Amino acid sequence: MSRRSASVRFILITLVIDALGFGLVVPIVPSLVLELSGLTVSDASIWVGGLLTAFALMQFACAPMLGGLSDRYGRRPVLLISLSGICVNYLVLAWAPSLLWLVIGRLIAGATAANASTATAYIADVTPPKDRAGQFGLIGAMFGIGFVAGPAIGGVLGAYGLRLPFIAAAVLAGCNVLYGFLVLPESLPPERRRAFDWRRANPLGSLRVVMANRVLGRLAIAYGCNWFALGALQTVFVLANELRFGWDTRHNGMALALAGLGSAVVQGLLVRRVVPALGERRAALTGAAITAVAYLCMAFAPAGWVVLLGIVLQAVGAITNPAVQGLVSASASADRQGETQGALSSVQGLMAIVSPLVASWVFSTFTGPIAPILLPGAPFVVSALAFGVAIWAVWGVRPPPALVPGEALVTVLPER
Repeated sequence: MSRRSASVRFILITLVIDALGFGLVVPIVPSLVLELSGLTVSDASIWVGGLLTAFALMQFACAPMLGGLSDRYGRRPVLLISLSGICVNYLVLAWAPSLLWLVIGRLIAGATAANASTATAYIADVTPPKDRAGQFGLIGAMFGIGFVAGPAIGGVLGAYGLRLPFIAAAVLAGCNVLYGFLVLPESLPPERRRAFDWRRANPLGSLRVVMANRVLGRLAIAYGCNWFALGALQTVFVLANELRFGWDTRHNGMALALAGLGSAVVQGLLVRRVVPALGERRAALTGAAITAVAYLCMAFAPAGWVVLLGIVLQAVGAITNPAVQGLVSASASADRQGETQGALSSVQGLMAIVSPLVASWVFSTFTGPIAPILLPGAPFVVSALAFGVAIWAVWGVRPPPALVPGEALVTVLPER
């Protein structure tokens, strides 16, 4: 196994652990909150929502910081330190004696999960521009595997003890730290590093830098629309199907597993074939159009099988994000890959905060006693509109000219 393949394998395992950790807590944390607090289910739900928000806020705040640090000191130390933090987070959750310690654990988890921006920058460092969309598709596939496996592992191990899943995850993260220490080379040589700038290494500064450039601004909007729609799906999918079709936990769990599995297969296998054939811009437009149709199927589904059709179409449309990330990576210079990917992670974190609030409000408005019309799938209409915005954003982007072999990418980010 070559040094490069070992390093890429390490990055992909890291991303699986990130997604695994997020999915792992879904079936465990509510029960753990009830155990530690003694509150009613209604009151405990407030704490559960607060823990999710704490995770998203820390990820939003720390992603550009880790990306900027990796541009200054290299990818390897940032990745290894953040992975060590993930291990610490799981240990805190495993032995948390109170709700306060749960909050501390989730804050650590959100900060360290922001390492996805550094991991993506590492992939960009070691991958030729023409192959990056395919590798970014593998990143999406790893998240899909983690999102499918996380709840399953958490549910099975949690049946033997609420703390056991966290201990298992801590061991897994610790093994990955050791593996990375042994096999992971540095991907960013000293001559391509740049000074750390606090004005740019914060979520607002990072977003300003990206939005100040027309091309990157449009691509960031398209990227955010995808995560906005996904957040709405995670927020109201179960409630909408329960209200419309009487689906129970088993039906909804199987449907969500299908969504994660389909996305993993498409991004792991289809992206590397479709994106080179269509080009990144056309692939992004095609995927966005397919996904918009998918959300409309879920919104107006007269029967459960139409929801499943929407899930299949959504999986096919998962070519969108790797194509957009490929366009973003090609539009940023080598010494700003970490900063740019950190900005995208901030967009993702911002959508993780905003999308559940919007989706739950829309769902309540169209299912409540004074609803203008009864439409449990109304949030998915908003998701389809979001992909309409994504199509508009990508439509105005022209891909950068092909590089002469050996030529460095020219930055499109303004110096400040």
